[in-house]
Amino acid sequence: MDTQVTERGNTNLRVIMFPWLAYGHISPFLNVSKKLVDRGFLIYLCSTPINLKSIVKKIPEKYSVSIQLIEYHLPESPELPPHYHTTNGLPPHLNYTLQKASKLSKPNFSKILKNLKPDLVVYDVLQQWAEGVANEHNIPAVKLLTSGAAVFSYYFNLVKTPGIEFPFPAIYLRNIELVKLGEVMAKSAKQKESDDVDLFTEGNMQIMLMSTSRIIEAKYIDYFSELSNWKVIPVGPPVQDSMASDADDVEFFDWLGKKDENSTVFVSFGSEYFLTKEDMEEIAFGLEISNVNFIWVVRFPKGEEQNLENALPQGFLERIGERGRVLKKWAPQPRILNHPNIGGFISHCGWNSVMESVDFGVPIIAMPIHLDQPLNARLMVELGVAAEIVRDDDGKIYREEIAQVLESVIAGEIGENLRKKVKDVSKNLKCIRGEEMDTVAEELIQFCKNSNKCK
Repeated sequence: MDTQVTERGNTNLRVIMFPWLAYGHISPFLNVSKKLVDRGFLIYLCSTPINLKSIVKKIPEKYSVSIQLIEYHLPESPELPPHYHTTNGLPPHLNYTLQKASKLSKPNFSKILKNLKPDLVVYDVLQQWAEGVANEHNIPAVKLLTSGAAVFSYYFNLVKTPGIEFPFPAIYLRNIELVKLGEVMAKSAKQKESDDVDLFTEGNMQIMLMSTSRIIEAKYIDYFSELSNWKVIPVGPPVQDSMASDADDVEFFDWLGKKDENSTVFVSFGSEYFLTKEDMEEIAFGLEISNVNFIWVVRFPKGEEQNLENALPQGFLERIGERGRVLKKWAPQPRILNHPNIGGFISHCGWNSVMESVDFGVPIIAMPIHLDQPLNARLMVELGVAAEIVRDDDGKIYREEIAQVLESVIAGEIGENLRKKVKDVSKNLKCIRGEEMDTVAEELIQFCKNSNKCK
C-alpha cells in the first residue's frame, strides 16, 4: 500500500476504527478519529447501524467527509434483534449473547476490510479477534484501550503476578469489590471459548494506544509497560465536544442558568449501568435532605422503563420542587458539565465520565458500581479531584453519607480545594493535548511503515 507522509503529522493514511459496541467505547474512538483527521488521516468508523444512528449527530460538518461511517452487521438472531446490537440499554442477561454475536460476525468484518483495503486497523481490546482478521488481509493492526492505565495495570498485576502486591496503595479494591471481581472472573472463565485471545497477553514491544495522559497517569503507564512489554502511547483523555443541545433543552438550561455558580450537582451513572431499587431510594433521599440543587439522569434497561413517579420515593418530585430536575431521557452531559453553575458530579466513575468531569473542571463525587469504576474513583481521589461516597461491607450506600458528601463538595471547604485542584489538572491536560496527539500520529505512521504491510 502507498502511504505518503507529506509533512510532520500529516498523512493520507486510511484507518478503520473498530470499537466495542458500547457508547462508552465508541465515544473515545470518535474522539481519537477527529484528532487524527486534524492531522491528515482518513477515518472509517465501523459499528452496528443502531450505534451509528446515535453518533452521526456527534460528527461536526467539518469532519463529515474525512470520517466515514461504515455499517457492520451482526448475524441475525431472534434473541438479539437489531435494536439490541449495542450495550446502550441492553438487558444485562444479554451481554454475553452480544459478545458472542460480535465474534460470529468475523466474516462480515472481513468483507469490510476486503472492500475498503485500509492501511491500518485500530481495534478495541474487547474486539481482539479483529487483529486476526486484519492479519489475514495483511493489514497492520493496533489496539486502543478505552480505560486508563491505573485500572489496567492493577488487573494485569493481579492476573499475571498473583500474590505480588500492587505497588501503588492508593489504588485498591475493598472486600465486597474483590468478591464481585472473583464472581465476574469465574463467570468469564466459564464462558471463555477456545479461540478467545487473552486480554492480558504480553506483547512483543508492540504499541498500544490508551485513552489517558501522562499528566495524570505517568507512573501507571510506566508500570504497565514494564509488566506487559507493551509500548503505551497516550492519546489523551476521551472528552466529547460540548455541542449545542436540542431545542427542547431550552427550558432545562434556562432553569440551570437561574441557579448560583457551582451550586448544582449533576447525577448520572452512564448508559450501561442501572441502579438497584435500594440505591435509587437512598440517592433520592440523600439529594432531598442535602438541600443541594441537582440534575439527576435516571435510566432503565430497554423494555423495563418505568414511570418516574413509580420508580422514585412517593412524593419525591413534589417535595424537591424547583430545586431539582429528574430526567428520564438522554442528557447532553458535556454541555451540562461545562455550565458554570455545576459544582459537582455524582458519577459511577466510568472512565469517559470522570475524564470529562476533570476536563471541564468539575469535582467528582464518586459512587462506583462495576469492576473498573472503584479503581477509577480511587485514582481521582489520589489526584485530589474527587470525594467518594463509601459503601458498607455489604455494598450498601446510605442517604446520610450521600447528603454529607454532597454538602461538603458543593458548599464546604473540601469542595473549594477539589475545585482548585481539578481546574489545575484540567489546565495541564489541555496544555499537552496537541503534543500527545502529534506523537500518536507519528507512531501510527511509523508502525505502518515498519510492519512491511505498508510500503
